Amino acid sequence: MTEKLRPELLALRERLQRTQDDNRAEARTRRHAAGYRTARENLYDLVDEDSFQEYGQLAVAAQRTRRDYLELQSSTAGDGIITGTATINADQVGVQAARAAVVINDYAVLAGTQGFFHHRKLDRLCELAEQHRLPVVMFTEGGGGRPGDTDVLTHIAGLHVESFATWARLAGRVPRIAVNNGYCFAGNAALFGCADFTIATRASWIGMAGPAMIEGGGLGKVAATDIGPLEEQLKNGVVDIPAENEAHATALARQLLGYFQGPVREWSCVDQSALRAAVPEDRRWAYPVRKVIETLADSGSFLELRRVYGRSIITGFIRLEGLPVALIANDCQQLGGAVDAESAEKAARFLGVCDAFGLPVLSLTDTPGFMVGPASERQAAVRRMSSLFTTGARLQVPVVAVFLRKGYGLGAMAMTGGSFLAPVYAAAWPTGEFGGMGLEGAVRLGYRKELEAVEDPAEREQLFEQLLAKMYEAGKATEAASFLEIDAVIDPADTRAEVLRALRAAGICSQPAAPGPAAP
Repeated sequence: MTEKLRPELLALRERLQRTQDDNRAEARTRRHAAGYRTARENLYDLVDEDSFQEYGQLAVAAQRTRRDYLELQSSTAGDGIITGTATINADQVGVQAARAAVVINDYAVLAGTQGFFHHRKLDRLCELAEQHRLPVVMFTEGGGGRPGDTDVLTHIAGLHVESFATWARLAGRVPRIAVNNGYCFAGNAALFGCADFTIATRASWIGMAGPAMIEGGGLGKVAATDIGPLEEQLKNGVVDIPAENEAHATALARQLLGYFQGPVREWSCVDQSALRAAVPEDRRWAYPVRKVIETLADSGSFLELRRVYGRSIITGFIRLEGLPVALIANDCQQLGGAVDAESAEKAARFLGVCDAFGLPVLSLTDTPGFMVGPASERQAAVRRMSSLFTTGARLQVPVVAVFLRKGYGLGAMAMTGGSFLAPVYAAAWPTGEFGGMGLEGAVRLGYRKELEAVEDPAEREQLFEQLLAKMYEAGKATEAASFLEIDAVIDPADTRAEVLRALRAAGICSQPAAPGPAAP
């Protein structure tokens, strides 16, 4: 027998249905024609099935005095923003660790602009996230503030809204991931920029003002696609991770969030013996350190941030036997691994965020030190490089340092929390070499008189090489370990095991992991 539903329940169902894509077919068609997904398509791809609980679904734009209310229920569904709680990655980390808050700005509603109830919904969810310590994933596509909410009669400028403060106040309290596709201007861009981590598709344009505001400010007419394209925002560090499209961006958001949700049980890794040959025998040759990272980490677990910004330091996340770990590594193929102002600031910010959320740090160090010279100082090197010391000194999470090759000067110290004694464990590969500054520079400065006294260029070069070899022998990893400047010299193939032992000794323990056999 079919149950007869009461009129009020039928009315509710009809009302809720107006907010769904099937009842907004024209808006959905426009999105698909542009090559984009709807807000709800992104939502359902992000969250675990049947886990989403929506807040404020019945809201509409504050324009009832100028538009038909029934039409508003569909065309301005949710006042342009979907908010709620859900689980994400519960199959990997369990339901409790998978709890999350979700915000999806709906560009199909008034170009994703921020209206009165839109702000109220965002504030409500940010408050819930803070109260219950829920990480937040926000899709930010939209055009900023909305001037057409005629129902609001108590605003003049509307600058007393709290959304930007409530969102920013979550910094250091819960992880915040912003995802963008399409146009993201003004207030939406401010929300994007406040996030701890940012992901954007190739079809993204992100700026603190859109074309109308730029023209209104007397700065001329510009096309929306000339404002903050992805290529620019990658180079200047605004975007952490590029994505091909919304589906890829959503998958990246799930993966990125996973590092802050804890360990996973299933993992695998490749044969670690390849690490023994990772560093060339000729100490002057560079090598691809990303191959070292990918070999060392659980298979497929390395996720890099800000790859084309501050390129001499790599920042990202890996897993070791399922345990999430924050990683910094010098890239000797960029500036010889020297730490410049941009990379130092990039690494400092990254470490600060990871420390706030309790992720242990692995530093793979191979640096001749800080980048020096007039050009470096013009980049505010003194202030920006020093930020790496300030952040390092404040770290509460354990740091493990592994010196792959060069560990010279202040730059190497900055890579290890400010001192070689700061890490819970500091070890070197047999290829490690150490000194107060780069060996070549130390020879030229320390033995200047002796070198200048040799008139024949060939003989002078021969003396230089002899002195260099002598200093190299004195600064080898085994010698540094014998003077207790580092804790150990290890077989590169044992790096995973040694790092995990150090982290466990520091109290960073993963749940029992399922066996992870090495790939053949």
